Amino acid sequence: MTTKMPVLFVGHGSPMNAIEDNEFSRAWETTGESLPRPKAILTISAHWETSGTKVTAMEKPKTIYDFYGFPKELYEVTYPAPGSPDLVQTVRKVIKLTEIQPDMTWGLDHGTWSVLHRMFPKADLPVVQMSLDRSQGPQYHYQLGQQLKELREEGVLIVSSGNIVHNLRMTVFDDNLKFDWAEAFDAKVRQWILSNDHDPLIEYEKQGREAELAINSAEHYLPLLYTLGVKDEGDPVSFFADKVTYGAISMRSVKIG
Repeated sequence: MTTKMPVLFVGHGSPMNAIEDNEFSRAWETTGESLPRPKAILTISAHWETSGTKVTAMEKPKTIYDFYGFPKELYEVTYPAPGSPDLVQTVRKVIKLTEIQPDMTWGLDHGTWSVLHRMFPKADLPVVQMSLDRSQGPQYHYQLGQQLKELREEGVLIVSSGNIVHNLRMTVFDDNLKFDWAEAFDAKVRQWILSNDHDPLIEYEKQGREAELAINSAEHYLPLLYTLGVKDEGDPVSFFADKVTYGAISMRSVKIG
């Protein structure tokens, strides 16, 4: 019998969380240690935006340093996890909403490897990353998540990575600062998730000024909808990080199942 896998949304924040010892990296490490060992991992990262939905299909996905201006030691981190042609085929089979396109050029960006580096430091599990089709609205992303449900029964860990509140234009480099609107929207999202009320989360554009400021360009928010879409009725929900930092970044991370 294969253990039904939980599903994660990780507020990944700064790439520095990959190498710093802080409350977020420790929470990721603890969560990784607590999970059943998956057969493979499917990730959805804020940092791969495409037209159409794609999956990494190479046998050895490269580590992508999609940032600049950070210390040298961050660029020395590699995450040499193998790919999984089998998982690529399974994803293409279970998703009926669209045709999933195999991709041989991308790799694992920091939305994926900075998190997995702490959760699964041995990099010995197959990893496939799926892109965000930015030509589509939030309902599409939620429905795509729903179609991934059966992967949980096959031992696949689904990890989406972004930030519920993510407004770089308003960030302030003070770890303990949180704007009222950011904290208020993060709290609303927490309550909607706990009450299994997904409609306002999907229809975030109707949620007023707080949502407009928090979600901003949306690429960091949309991965959350995949995690919520995969949720089964009765799945327990918990949070393994919940801090608003730098004024306008929510590090809230969600575990379902």
